[in-house]
Amino acid sequence: MAEITFDDFMKVDIRVGTVTRAEPFPEARKPAIKLWVDFGAEIGERKTSAQITVHYDPEALVGRQVMAVVNFPPRQIGPFMSEVLVLGVPDENGAIVLLSPDQDVPDGGRMH
Repeated sequence: MAEITFDDFMKVDIRVGTVTRAEPFPEARKPAIKLWVDFGAEIGERKTSAQITVHYDPEALVGRQVMAVVNFPPRQIGPFMSEVLVLGVPDENGAIVLLSPDQDVPDGGRMH
């Protein structure tokens, strides 16, 4: 495993946001969900897609806080422009489980 410096770590801007809207993404090559996430006044709402259909339904995601990298350049995913990378870890079968704070915190807070 390659080591990085603290300055390298600080270049990755990971923030908390609340999902404001979620809908199926049938055009994606692999099953996915489109998400709109509010990161507070400084960053605003950003959209993304995530391959999280094993553990999540779109309706249940609205109101949930998630962690995301907010300083990647936008990326075209089929007909949808992804503006952030929502973070998760694989379960024992490889399906993604979202990362989120274990208490409600203000949207836009940066991970330390």
